[in-house]
Amino acid sequence: MSAPSNSPMLSVKDLSKHFGDVKAVRNISFEVKKGEVFGFLGPNGAGKTTTMRMITCFIPPTTGTIVVDGLDTRQQDLAVRTKIGYLPENAPLYNDMLVSEYLAFVGEIRGMEPGRRASRIDEMVQVCGLTGMTGRQIGKLSKGYRQRVGLAQAMIHNPDLLILDEPTSGLDPNQIVQIRNLIKKIGEEKTVIYCSHILSEVSATCSTILIINNGSIVAQGTPSELMARATKGNRYTARIKAADGAAVQAKLRSIAGVSEVSVGAPADGYLPVVIAAEADVDLSETLFKCIVENGWSLSELKRESASLEDVFTQLTRG
Repeated sequence: MSAPSNSPMLSVKDLSKHFGDVKAVRNISFEVKKGEVFGFLGPNGAGKTTTMRMITCFIPPTTGTIVVDGLDTRQQDLAVRTKIGYLPENAPLYNDMLVSEYLAFVGEIRGMEPGRRASRIDEMVQVCGLTGMTGRQIGKLSKGYRQRVGLAQAMIHNPDLLILDEPTSGLDPNQIVQIRNLIKKIGEEKTVIYCSHILSEVSATCSTILIINNGSIVAQGTPSELMARATKGNRYTARIKAADGAAVQAKLRSIAGVSEVSVGAPADGYLPVVIAAEADVDLSETLFKCIVENGWSLSELKRESASLEDVFTQLTRG
């Protein structure tokens, strides 16, 4: 029996996976709401793929529980599999098959009736942008189109939960944008877990992000909530017209709260300057006054806030 509609699509509690002495996943717990695009972020080797393989019933956990739409993966693994669509980093494609043959084959092993199978193939061709590709051999498609075929196979049985493991790996910038837009469109109707180590893709696509490192959760929240956690202080960039770069550096460095000033080589008559502040205090007005009082010209002064990259680096370095 499915869980009530207000229950999470996925509930992971105290989940661990050990391979001998190697603790790949260490006692993690999290939930994914229905209709959410959830980012699962971490560096290579952090435990992302191992976690996804446990959720999809590919490997069993050492300890802990996984519940998908009210179904326990240990007790009801076959029922769980019907609710999940999975695109691993290396899509399970048969390069010698035609696109239409492959999707029909996947639908058949998913237990779909012929009539429903045919209608779903037509639908997936439209949704995944495969029009004109169904008669092509998979091995002769570009990487971007092979990823689209992988998405189609993951969704052919209309799963409630779609898990994408590094879906843009190896794609060029144009293909990445196409797949990103496709995932956003899919996320309007499905619950999606987007597993990646590419921060820009996750932040552009996901409403909630979980960061894992060395098998443990180190942060979770919206992109803005995570960026608010950064402890790097403030950084300012400026373009200052002055004859003496050393004097600029010394004057700005003497301001209370400034921890570091670097001055680059002049370009178009202006010195590029980077000012680092010690704490989260806005020094914009103080810096501006210092520049004006010293008779220098200013063409730019910009305060840079912490980025998701800053948060990721702080939480996963070492």
